[in-house]
Formats: sequence, structure tokens, C-alpha cells
Amino acid sequence: MRLLILLWVLLRRLLQTRLPANDDRESSNAFEDTGDTWLGRAVRRDTAGEESQSGFYLLPGGIDAFCARAALARRAERSIDAQYYLLHDDMIGKLFLDLLLRAAERGVRVRLLIDDMALNPRKDIVVAALDTHPNIEIRVFNPFSRGSSRWLQFLARFGDVTRRMHNKSFTVDNQVTVVGGRNIGNEYFEADPDLRFGDLDVLAVGPVVHEVSSAFDLYWNNARSYPVKTLLKGNPGAGRLAETNRLLAEFSASQSDSDYLRALRSSRLAELIRDWRLDLERGAAEVLYDDPAKITAARGQKIHLLARLDTYFDAIHDELLIFSPYFVPGANGVARLRQLCRRGVRVGVITNSLASTDVAAVHAGYARYRKPLLRAGVELHEIDHTLSRQERHQKRGPRASSKASLHAKSFVIDNKRVFIGSLNLDPRSVVENTEIGIMIESPDMARLMSRGFEHIARRAAFRVALENPQTAGEALRWHRQSRGGQQVFRSEPNTGFWRRFGAAFMRLLPIESQL
Repeated sequence: MRLLILLWVLLRRLLQTRLPANDDRESSNAFEDTGDTWLGRAVRRDTAGEESQSGFYLLPGGIDAFCARAALARRAERSIDAQYYLLHDDMIGKLFLDLLLRAAERGVRVRLLIDDMALNPRKDIVVAALDTHPNIEIRVFNPFSRGSSRWLQFLARFGDVTRRMHNKSFTVDNQVTVVGGRNIGNEYFEADPDLRFGDLDVLAVGPVVHEVSSAFDLYWNNARSYPVKTLLKGNPGAGRLAETNRLLAEFSASQSDSDYLRALRSSRLAELIRDWRLDLERGAAEVLYDDPAKITAARGQKIHLLARLDTYFDAIHDELLIFSPYFVPGANGVARLRQLCRRGVRVGVITNSLASTDVAAVHAGYARYRKPLLRAGVELHEIDHTLSRQERHQKRGPRASSKASLHAKSFVIDNKRVFIGSLNLDPRSVVENTEIGIMIESPDMARLMSRGFEHIARRAAFRVALENPQTAGEALRWHRQSRGGQQVFRSEPNTGFWRRFGAAFMRLLPIESQL
């Protein structure tokens, strides 16, 4: 055993030394003098007399979420600051990079901060090429060494590279921002033929935009943010910018008849942004985010987003409605929700079923808390992964995804406050990764999302209940209303034996802290 520990320590030290020094990175910050941009003038006209409040526009649909980012990128004059956990090499990812490159070609400063979880040698070359553009700088947060296997680093640097930047924000000219649950990839924008994530972003203007920019700057200038040219040896992007420019332009041209670029040309939301006629919800708001030092700090330190949410949770009087795709409350979370229920607070949760989840291990972590939550009085609803033909047509047409999965991260408090962001209510988001979100004071938005909760719970989810509660025969049952009446399932709906067996096996593993 001592020999194994010694080998692990030596391997850890060896791999840690493979990262280059990051002392010569240059600091930069969001532009403050952007009031004379087109967006600055538009927002100022729109918020005249209400400058102390922020404005918000919900983006639940994937095509609208894409159009919002694309239309704003096309309106950018001074800067685009984009921070994402995942950036995929697919249709949405390529269109996104092309939008950034076109903006840079117009003279817009582009800062792109990406977590290193999903990068690979092929993506490295693309981002390195884009980074050579004089108006684009790309940084990679908490990178893996390029000189050794990632799997070895997962073993040797466990507790270090396993803690990731999960933040998601897109800010243009320091005047308008989009924050929420979406990464940049097909499945997050309803463009994947096999999987449709139900997700949620919010477009925001006003004081919260500068708070999001401050959060971005904090991460951008952190020692864990490596400029691409520092991280990648030999500058693999040198001489490749023209080719990358051509390939991205050709790809975007090939997608001109796609739902997404057609919508960018002619959809209602794209027109509203181009003319700046958005009907925004107004309200006070606070941007909540983890300090990037969270990934290196002791896990008990109070620099976490969730600690800042304590004030809001303590003030709940009547109702807490939670949307969380990965919901692993832990013993402390169950105790806290139980206390709310004992105070007469209605607590409702919508999360993924075993059939709808894209991470079965997380569902295994959640499953062990279902009975304690139900005994405490918490309402549990699990997404039905199947979509009817009519539902698919309403979402994206006859060839739309046939499987639905929840990915939105939000909750509604007392029909007057709404939180929208990247935070899952699981140990990985709460303790390990960094997150961001906006707490919005808006009764109208809260009521709208409350109605959405009830609609999903009634029409698109199973209600989980206990049969013979607190007896020797206590068992879980899944209830679903269908055209033929009430259906009751005695085991995880829409799953086979092996999927259930795999989830049950994973419950035995001591991995909850990583879920």
C-alpha cells in the first residue's frame, strides 16, 4: 500500500510539472465606455427612468436561444465576452465560432474562455488558429497538460482536474448578456436528432450586465486561465487562420437553409433584437457566482454560490419550485427541505427520470434520496423521456428529437423570485465546480415559471409517490396521466432490466461527491 501511495505521489508531481508557467499572461477587463454603441443607445432608450432595475427576457426554446446570441453578436461593436464549460465541434459549435470570427473581422474584441473538459487535439488546433486573429483571445480554464494522457491526469490529479468551470455567459458590448444552462452544442439548442434538452437561458440588460462582466473578468484574469498560446507548445494554429476562416464561412453558407439561420433572418425574436423592441420584464436582481478560487480552496470554505443563496432560502415563506436535471440533495439537503416542509412550505422538484437522464450515475445518486424526500413531504416529478409526434413537430418539425431530457437549472421562490443559471443541485455543482446565476425579483416572471412547472408536472412528467409509506411494504410508484387515464408504474418507467441494474449497481459505489 505504501508503495502504491508513493507511486501516486510521484506520478502526481511529475504530471503537475508538465503545465507551463502562466506568469506572463496580460490582464484585461470589460470595456466600460460602451454607452455610445448601438446596443448602448438602444438599452439606454429602453431603460430611461428605470436605470436602477434590470430587464429580462426568457429564452426557453433552443432556436430562440441561438438567435439571441447570434443577433447580439451581429450587433456587437466593441466586445464579446463568452464563457462556457463545453464548446462542441458540431453545427451549433461551428456556427457559434463563425459568429465570433465575423465580429472580430469587424474590429470587435472577442474574449473566449473555455473550460478544458471537452477540448482535444483537433479542437486545440481550431482554437489556436482563431487565437492568432488580432481581435480574438482564447483562454482555457484549469487545463490538462498536453504532454501526457488525460486519463493518467484524472488519476494523478484527482481533486484538481476533476473540479471544473461550469459557468455559462455571453456578453456583448457590456450592455446585454445571456446567462443560463446552455453549453454550446447541438443538444442544448434542440438540434440533436437523438436528444432534446429542455433548457433555459435569460437575456438581461441593466446593472446585472456589469456584474456578469465583473465575474467574467475575475475568471479571465485568474492564474488558472491559460492563454492558448501559453498552453499549446509550438503554436499549432500558426498559419491556419485563413484556412479556418474559409472552412467556417463555407460551413455557415452550407447551413443557410437550416432552421437556425432561417430563424436568424426572419424569426420574431431576431427582428425584435435587430430593432430592439423586446418586451422586457423589469426587476431588481443579483448575480451570484462562485469565486474561481473555489476549485483550489478547501471544500468547507464559504466562497461558494450556494452559501450566498442561504439568505434567499431562509426567507422562503410559501413555496419553492425546483428545476434541476441532476438532483442529488445529500443528507443535508434532505434535512433542509424537510425543515421547509415542516414550516408549511410547498417544495416541488422536477428532475430527470432514469429513462430521460443523460448521466445514469447521477440518477443513481438521486435515487437513494427519493424515499426520504417523499417522507419529508417533497413533491417529486421525473421527466417522461418520450415526445409525441405532435410535440416533436411543435418543437422542431417532423424530424425532431424523439427523446427529451431536462437540462434547465432554475428555481422559483414564493411566486416572486426566480433563479436562472448553471447551478445543479448536486455535490459536483455545489462543492466541486464553479457556477453562475441570476436571482431575479419579478412576480410576473415567477408566476410564468410556476405555471410552467405545473404544466410540465401534469403533462410531461411522472409523479413519484410512496405506496404503503413507512411500513414494511413501502415502495415507489410512478404515476402518469395519459389519454387512457391514470397509469401507475411499479419500476422505473421506460427502462429495461440492464439500465435499471446498472443504476442500482452504481448506487453501491462511493462516488456521490463526484456526481
